[in-house]
Amino acid sequence: MSLMMIAALLAGAPATADTVVGRWRTETHNAIVEIARCGPSICGRILTSDALRANPSMKDANNSNTALRSRPIQGMQMLSGFKSDKDGVWSSGQVYNAEDGKTYSGKITPVGANQLKLRGCVFFPLCKTQTWTRVR
Repeated sequence: MSLMMIAALLAGAPATADTVVGRWRTETHNAIVEIARCGPSICGRILTSDALRANPSMKDANNSNTALRSRPIQGMQMLSGFKSDKDGVWSSGQVYNAEDGKTYSGKITPVGANQLKLRGCVFFPLCKTQTWTRVR
């Protein structure tokens, strides 16, 4: 009986700030993004995707900064500058989208230990949210 009570308490426990650290499968393109601590912030880099598996040397060809168009997408930082709120939510960050070469304001909200919601906005309320799932 006590094990069931502990499990129930843990299931309802709020996410800690480090809940987002790890590897995550994105909702689109079967990509894997690794999120890590970067000082007081977190950052995320692209490890792989369907397109990268087909073409590992893919470049950031759509970047609005022409000087960055020759950089490889694999290993590229796509999440930066997120600040932790008291609830374990990460906000005020930047999300880079290599598909259109643009950077959006972002927010990451953990949903338990194995999912997170990543919201990117051109400006509020023009936003898109994806659910990412932890990769073990």
